[in-house]
Amino acid sequence: MSTTQQMEALTWLGPRMMEMRTTGVPQPKAGEVLLKVSAAGICGSELSGYLGENSLRKPPLVMGHEAAGRVVQVTDGTFHDGSPASIDTRVTFNPLITCGHCDRCRANRPNLCRTRQIIGIHRPGAFADYVAVPAQLCYPLPDNMSTSIASLAEPLACSVRAVSIAHLQPEQSLFILGAGPIGLFCLAAAKALGIQNIVISDMSPSRLDIANRWGAQATINAGEQNVVETIQQLFPGGVDAVIDAVGLNSTRAQAVQAAVPGGQVVFIGLHHESSPLEANYLVRQEVTISGSFSYTPADFDLSFGYLKQGLLQAETDWLEERPLAAGANAFAELIAGSVAATKIVLRVE
Repeated sequence: MSTTQQMEALTWLGPRMMEMRTTGVPQPKAGEVLLKVSAAGICGSELSGYLGENSLRKPPLVMGHEAAGRVVQVTDGTFHDGSPASIDTRVTFNPLITCGHCDRCRANRPNLCRTRQIIGIHRPGAFADYVAVPAQLCYPLPDNMSTSIASLAEPLACSVRAVSIAHLQPEQSLFILGAGPIGLFCLAAAKALGIQNIVISDMSPSRLDIANRWGAQATINAGEQNVVETIQQLFPGGVDAVIDAVGLNSTRAQAVQAAVPGGQVVFIGLHHESSPLEANYLVRQEVTISGSFSYTPADFDLSFGYLKQGLLQAETDWLEERPLAAGANAFAELIAGSVAATKIVLRVE
């Protein structure tokens, strides 16, 4: 594809400023492929970026790291499954680019790579007609998988990692704060591991309805119920593990209080930059707090495998598709809380 060719891209220009702009088509480097984007999901971290509250994202920026599309240009290299990179293959991709040789990569923690880059943050992303991606990070899609579902591999991989860090056995209990996409995907990932005793909280009745349908044992309306007291009624003494998929001061405090003494708390939500926590309580109860950032290649592999098994279905009440050109309005509506769907995927073709 010629370097002079142009494309349309949804471009973030600053807090609450986003518009479609014409820009050059990215040129794939050695070992990369160029994708014609088909679907790109809007991530909660991108909403923070849209508001100017995410220090990693600097305007002007083409966001978009949850995506799938079709290969239209190949330099060289192979896909993640070892097959030769080839034109017209439909793929999703892992947007986390790592060095492979730093101490964290050598310790099998590539998600913590010292020089990691994320497509849509450190380089142009998929809210555009085209995106350049390392071929080795691309996963060819089975014929029966839609690109909208395939675009969910990345957020599902984040949830897969959070659940793995919780170190739960099937007979143990899990409390998830937040029934947004990551919280719901944590529910789905935990169910896939055989965990049955799962409670989820949110302030949205419609999201709690989805959680019930997806197999939550119980739900808590955080706007109407005392979260910690309700957990204690359901599980006297607390739950074995808690995942906070919100990241507010209030939810982080609730997560700590909901855990059984000696329990595990996993923070995956990224809203408040810092939060006060009851340190003496943590010491006396031996509650372990872990962060969960992104995913390892093994987590992404498991996520993609779950999608191939049909773990997530595009039910119309939780996933909504909109054209890329409507992306700026979608961001504004998600911030305003006026969207009925839990997840919005922008369609580019």
